[in-house]
Amino acid sequence: MKRTNKTWIKTSFLMCSLFMLLILGSCKKEEAKDYADIMTEGEMDAELTSPPHVPKPVGNRTAMKLKLNMEIKEQEGTMTDGVKYTYWTFGGSVPGSFIRTRVGDEVEFHLKNHPDNKLPHNIDLHAVTGPGGGATSSLVAPGHEKVFSFKVINPGLYVYHCATAPVGMHIANGMYGLILVEPEGGLPPVDKEYYVMQGDFYTQGEYGAKGLQPFDMNKAVKETPDYVVFNGKVGALTNGGELTAKVGETVRLFVGNGGPNLVSSFHVIGEIFDSVHIEGGSTINKNVQTTLIPAGGAAIVDFKVETPGTFILVDHSIFRAFNKGALGMLKVEGKENKNIYSGTIQEGIYLPEGGTIQKMPGESTAKTAIPKRTVAEKINIGKEIFGTTCFACHQSEGQGIPSTFPPLAKSDYLNADSKRAIKTILHGLTGEVTVNGKKYNNVMPAQNLSDDEIANVLTYIYNSWGNNKTEVTPEMVKALR
Repeated sequence: MKRTNKTWIKTSFLMCSLFMLLILGSCKKEEAKDYADIMTEGEMDAELTSPPHVPKPVGNRTAMKLKLNMEIKEQEGTMTDGVKYTYWTFGGSVPGSFIRTRVGDEVEFHLKNHPDNKLPHNIDLHAVTGPGGGATSSLVAPGHEKVFSFKVINPGLYVYHCATAPVGMHIANGMYGLILVEPEGGLPPVDKEYYVMQGDFYTQGEYGAKGLQPFDMNKAVKETPDYVVFNGKVGALTNGGELTAKVGETVRLFVGNGGPNLVSSFHVIGEIFDSVHIEGGSTINKNVQTTLIPAGGAAIVDFKVETPGTFILVDHSIFRAFNKGALGMLKVEGKENKNIYSGTIQEGIYLPEGGTIQKMPGESTAKTAIPKRTVAEKINIGKEIFGTTCFACHQSEGQGIPSTFPPLAKSDYLNADSKRAIKTILHGLTGEVTVNGKKYNNVMPAQNLSDDEIANVLTYIYNSWGNNKTEVTPEMVKALR
């Protein structure tokens, strides 16, 4: 009898498990079928936006026929100050125009290749269920237009890109963007939404080499980019392009990675993501510090800003941020909340390595001829160097960080003695200094910059933020090295 009961229990358990699996499988099947079979009601022109902006949320609207017009443009743009690059773009921007749909929409896609372009292109949308994601139906020559349609049946945030051979070259030149497919009823509302997409670029000249820089296929194959940037160029989200919010607001970032090669470790310094749609899909992770975004992938990150300040967006493969350009800013205004962040409450001297000054690796002995530059040229070059080397401590407007790093704006310390400023960059500085009547006690390591680079960045600093417009020359730096 006992044996019979055990057998009956085991059989019942297996039958129940099988029944549940059948139900779950049926639900999943039915769910997919429902999305594919949703009938559209009416039609509208799709709203397209350039980064960092996104179209207005879908909300509760019904599925519709969306007519989408996108033009491909090959155009020269600025990679960073003094550096030009010929971008291949969807809609005239890198990344391309943001596309916003809802599940069940039928998209009628009009892809136009501007007559001044030199090459054929197409588009592969990862949100498309069909051959090539649309690429097989959309190859278009300059001066022509291709029309194809598709139904979006999977909610999520998806990458699109050109898939014309050589595919890697087309992507590397900026041909990528994001398409959002919202679920029924839309995403939960937030106060601010922004579009940020990372890409790696390969130029024949090294980082900062001036002039129009051609694409370098050898570097791309070796996966050694000169630039890793947000939204197509160094400084796209700084120096007037910062994202903005107010204390207490919720922020949503639609973050993509066009690649073509590198994986992104996306992080906002000083913030924690309340929720992350992992790889742009339906799985949501909570309380995330850094989220991994593969090449050709995306993520949706939501967080609430609870203190004012400048929050830095980076690829946390950190040399990419501070040396190759993968860096942006979110400026938050509003009232301080001391319960969440107090700021400095005590300062003192802590030198566990003794009183020595930290040093950067020594400069190469190789010498390069330094061209004569105008003050304006020095300022432009110096601004770029400041953005990758100095701003994290001294901030974008030279305001410094209270009680920690002294201001460079209207700095009596700098304006009183340019030689002292040069020596500070060359040899570093430790111990107490007084700047604009306030005492600071910290360590600045010596910087591994050339004579020309130091001259340019100091000329930029001296000609910014109310300083005395001193022009620093490479010869002045060399004399003090």
